[in-house]
Amino acid sequence: MAKTYWIGTYRAVTNPDKLAAYAQLAGPAITGGGGRFLVRGMPAKTYEAGLNQRTVVVEFDSLEQATATHDSPAYKAALDALGDGAERDIRLVEGV
Repeated sequence: MAKTYWIGTYRAVTNPDKLAAYAQLAGPAITGGGGRFLVRGMPAKTYEAGLNQRTVVVEFDSLEQATATHDSPAYKAALDALGDGAERDIRLVEGV
């Protein structure tokens, strides 16, 4: 079974306090669901489109595990705390 990667990019942070509240809840929800943070922060270097966006990459053992974590009540609470505090894109991508 292929590992799955939860990839998040932040186009804009409109409310740092809401983002901090989200992070307090999201980290434990994600690690509690079996996720392992591999990347979290701003790019060291950008190429091509050159978008300098905060990026988060979390590894899961399977797509089912990543999906269950995203859809869990604990992660929903984190999303509720974030509200309109950031414009983001989250993708679940299976590894090769």
